[in-house]
Amino acid sequence: MKKIVLASGNKGKLNEFQQLLGDSGFEVIPQSHFDVPDAIEDGLSFVENAIIKARHAAKLTGLPAIADDSGLEVDALNGQPGIYSARFAGEGATDPRNNEKLLADLKDIPDAERSARFQCLLVFLRHEYDPTPVICQGTWEGRILFEQHGDNGFGYDPLFWVPEKGCSSAQLPSAVKNRISHRGKAMQLLLGRIAE
Repeated sequence: MKKIVLASGNKGKLNEFQQLLGDSGFEVIPQSHFDVPDAIEDGLSFVENAIIKARHAAKLTGLPAIADDSGLEVDALNGQPGIYSARFAGEGATDPRNNEKLLADLKDIPDAERSARFQCLLVFLRHEYDPTPVICQGTWEGRILFEQHGDNGFGYDPLFWVPEKGCSSAQLPSAVKNRISHRGKAMQLLLGRIAE
């Protein structure tokens, strides 16, 4: 099995990646296994931040690296929280605090104007100096609910309505979510590209 380091310390993402890559022939090892500290994400886009994280992990481990930068874009908030999704409520923000801030910011926005999408940018680097990173994007359209529903998932999942399933992302079984989510779509593209 080929070893790949996953440039993330997010437990929710680690679980999803291990499920998504379960049958891929790759052994995905979280960067925490190598005591790799989180990279400083100072890019201005999902792509830049994913490349920064992948290069950081590849440099410190000597292994090929996969990094994801993902987040929620809400149309009524001009695309916020975007690349700041994990720290929308400030540095050190928790999922509950981010969700509270999102609900507060949207409190006067009617249902018809609460369209949103999750974006996932995945980057694969063969090594630290890889001049041609594989970059894949997945998008998942939905809208923001007025209150939280469901206990599965993480982040904004309890507030993200999935129209084709008639429930929130946090109400979906993980196998279903992994098939239709932004991360699932990006990973299918990435596995196809790596296999080439």
